[in-house]
Amino acid sequence: MGIEIEKKFTVKEISFDLDKYPFHEIEQGYLNVHPAIRVRRQDDIYYMTYKGTPDSSFADKKSENIGQVEYNMPLDKASYEHMVSKADGNFIRKKRYLIPLNEDAFSAEYLEADPDLKEQIKKGEIKIELDVFKAPFEGRILAEVEFPSEEAARNYHPAAWFDEDVTGNRKYSNSQMSIEKV
Repeated sequence: MGIEIEKKFTVKEISFDLDKYPFHEIEQGYLNVHPAIRVRRQDDIYYMTYKGTPDSSFADKKSENIGQVEYNMPLDKASYEHMVSKADGNFIRKKRYLIPLNEDAFSAEYLEADPDLKEQIKKGEIKIELDVFKAPFEGRILAEVEFPSEEAARNYHPAAWFDEDVTGNRKYSNSQMSIEKV
């Protein structure tokens, strides 16, 4: 089990060609919303994920709602198909583009003070994950960036094409979308 530290943003505009970036086709259904228990197919990989808020001792140390406990369990195709048939609500379908992190993501001083982060960025290990949703959420586009630490998340300078920081806003969570009336 790990902690997922991410920030999520709405998008102003996409003024670049998405077709030049790698992507994943994702579909998922939710068996439970709070905590989130979902089954997901990402391309030809299947798994079940538990996502929940950290225990209170961890939460007390947080200054932002950016960390969640996340655990993934691999599934085979038959198990996925059986479990997804039990999902309630809206089925989420999206294309997730993997876009290099914006060049101005961190100040030079911050990167000098955190050489591990600098190396992760250089190796392309930190990316913008741009989700372009399909029906019933056609037209919704959200960007997420996962970070190795809360400090890195707090020091991140959003890309110019991002709009509102919606980190922690349940309205923009996939689990909430699964129960949204459309």
